[in-house]
Amino acid sequence: MSSAESLMWSEKYRPKQLSDLVDQKDIVERLQAMLKKPEELPHMLFTGPPGSGKTTIALIVARTLLKDYWKDFTLEMNASDERGIDVIREKIKVFASHVDRRAGIPFRIVLLDEADSLTHDSQTALRRIMEEFSSGTRFILTANYASGIIEPIQSRCAVFRFVRIPKEDAVSHLEMICQKEKVKYEIKAIEHIYELSAGDMRQAINQLQAAASLGSVDESNVKRIVGVSKRSSVKEMVQHAVKGEFSKAREQLVELLSVYGISERDMLRYIYEDATSIKSLDQIELARIMAEYDYRLINGAHPEIQLAALLAELSRLEKNPRE
Repeated sequence: MSSAESLMWSEKYRPKQLSDLVDQKDIVERLQAMLKKPEELPHMLFTGPPGSGKTTIALIVARTLLKDYWKDFTLEMNASDERGIDVIREKIKVFASHVDRRAGIPFRIVLLDEADSLTHDSQTALRRIMEEFSSGTRFILTANYASGIIEPIQSRCAVFRFVRIPKEDAVSHLEMICQKEKVKYEIKAIEHIYELSAGDMRQAINQLQAAASLGSVDESNVKRIVGVSKRSSVKEMVQHAVKGEFSKAREQLVELLSVYGISERDMLRYIYEDATSIKSLDQIELARIMAEYDYRLINGAHPEIQLAALLAELSRLEKNPRE
């Protein structure tokens, strides 16, 4: 872990074993049973909302199975960064085909985050590799949306459906972090952070740390960090788009994607959440448009271009446009 990562509470308090997890009890029980017979372990697909523990649990599985050699025998990639078919063929195939059986190592593991960002062709190529090298490699895929994974891959995986961490469990976990870091806090402020993060624990912990850096986790400091949070910037971007201020909206879009690293899938979800809260918009037409752009992104269209086009469409959805 780098020195920068060690300073991040989201990494510092990332669970290292299944018993440390805040929630997802059904999934933990299933995995504990499977890990008792590693030679029978199938490929796995973890689906569910951001910050619900998918990547964390995947890493725990790798550590549990491969022990001290887990870094040597695990290929960890983010599909939203490397979407092309060449990446699948060159990086993943080369890794999966390599044979190096040390004592106690059952197989190699490919951990592919945000696999629903892969194009259809890339997923087809991935499915062939999963079949060809299944004897020596296991694949763990994570996805925010199961619908973004082609059926031939889903049918070859044990599917685990993650849910948002309940408010009570999340607030308790954030409170524990404050206590360990010896930070003063207010329960109402922590609850506000949970609501702002929409159940995304990674984001909630980052916001908790940002508020704590101002002295304490209280309502005043939480409101201060909200003013600069990327989530609130999405809402502002949507408001610019609805008003027909496309240049301002697009400028914020580029910043949120390129500088803050919001994935296109999360961006689409945030835009939908914020647009549905604007009562003056034609909600039926909004749902149709969102479904169309969701489909385009799933099929590999250019994310920035498609999201910019979506913002352009928002300006014509007002039922009573401004004069």
